[in-house]
Amino acid sequence: MLTFILHLFIGATLAGMGIVAVLVAGLATAWTLGGAVVVGMVVAYPVARTVARAMQGG
Repeated sequence: MLTFILHLFIGATLAGMGIVAVLVAGLATAWTLGGAVVVGMVVAYPVARTVARAMQGG
């Protein structure tokens, strides 16, 4: 359950960072913005899992 909660917050943060990077690079199309969100959410899972393990002492 902790992993899921962390995934929500970490995923939103990474997706937001991806969106900002895409906008700054001047590539603001629907596909690139959507891709940034998907990449942020996919990358967030292993990060959330690692953080949850560290928080639980494992």
